[in-house]
Amino acid sequence: MSLSARLARLVDMRPGEGPALAWSWAYIFALLASYYVLRPIRDQMGVAGGLENLPWLFLATLVGMLALNLPFAWLVKRLPRARFVPLTYRFFILNILIFAGLIAVTEGETALWVGRAFFVWLSIFNLFVVSIFWATIVDVFTTEQGKRLFGFIAAGATLGAICGSAVTATLARDVPTWVLLVAAAALLEAAVFAMRGLASIIGRLHAVPEASRAGETIGGDVWAGVRRTLASPYLLNIAGFLMLFSVTATFLYFEQAAVAKRSFSDRGAQTAFFATVDLAVNALTLGVQLFFTGRIVRRLGVGVTLALLPFASIVGFAALALSPTVGVVVVVYGLRRAGNFAIARPIREVLFTVVPREDRYKAKSFIDTVVYRLGDQVGAWSYAGLSTLGYGGHAAAIVAVPLSAAWLANALWLGRAQVARQREAEREDALPPAGREEGAAVTR
Repeated sequence: MSLSARLARLVDMRPGEGPALAWSWAYIFALLASYYVLRPIRDQMGVAGGLENLPWLFLATLVGMLALNLPFAWLVKRLPRARFVPLTYRFFILNILIFAGLIAVTEGETALWVGRAFFVWLSIFNLFVVSIFWATIVDVFTTEQGKRLFGFIAAGATLGAICGSAVTATLARDVPTWVLLVAAAALLEAAVFAMRGLASIIGRLHAVPEASRAGETIGGDVWAGVRRTLASPYLLNIAGFLMLFSVTATFLYFEQAAVAKRSFSDRGAQTAFFATVDLAVNALTLGVQLFFTGRIVRRLGVGVTLALLPFASIVGFAALALSPTVGVVVVVYGLRRAGNFAIARPIREVLFTVVPREDRYKAKSFIDTVVYRLGDQVGAWSYAGLSTLGYGGHAAAIVAVPLSAAWLANALWLGRAQVARQREAEREDALPPAGREEGAAVTR
């Protein structure tokens, strides 16, 4: 059996989907490799700047996210996808190179402030670039294709994350930090190249709607993402899903940062620790994505699949509440992140395949960036408040159990709503053009 035939069996790939799948893989591989070269550096700089200052860095991240959303929405309104995506990525490449220069020449207190600025910047960067990738992908593939292929595409992200983590874990002690930043910039440029390759063959991918052509502008206004999210119960519940994930994820992030600070005194060792944890998480994630994600969603459906991570979080936080040890923190943090990347994230993207095209870029960007970082704020300041009162991670784990239960109910609702919207879209496709226009407003 040929390699392509084996791949087709592994991911349930249909004729004509291979080139788009390959370019999507290359795109997200380069993107995540770039980010995961930078992520351990950010985490170490956050620890070096003081754990007590992390809530302020999260607040600065939210402010930066709000500031960047408006110019991004303006680009989406004015430029076609084939132009605004590379422009956005190259803006970030320039930022990386500026930080590389600053890190190379600063030291002492100045270097500490550069590190804090880099922490905030990367926390903005990672959500924007990944959100843009998935907005492009849900614009290219249909709902049916998404259920079959998004898990496998996400495996490209994980493989890139493994490579990026491995590079930093191997070189962090011996190579200047600015060199790693230059390598990350080169990988991000490779992602731009792959995005252009994907855009060039979209017209040949079967079942892709005409409206998703890369050369067409999306239009609308710059506030559409906020307005349409608040006006749609469906989009509001997606925002709620991400908010609850973000709050509980921040609790675990603070616990992991505290573990690193207590266990390692050397900056290089801290960076290597974060990179090693990332490497282990991504290795586990890759196995699930390649062999199980597509099968799980086909067997369980979107809602139950989305509910798996909240259910696991209930169990994990209950374990932390009973035994808040270093080992339990690392295991729960690792398994939860793997569950998010392997299952929850690709299936969450399927939710956006049944919304209008403008929502895939504007509302999705608002939810993936501003709402996500708002959840960070709630989690960060809640954790800080509990720590000030002398409770810390143990109390945060107790609070997270009912939050995860609400998150589980939200996931099941979203699954039912996604199925209803998909059926409505299929009915509209069967109508003549006049009837289709009348039904369009119903699915908003």
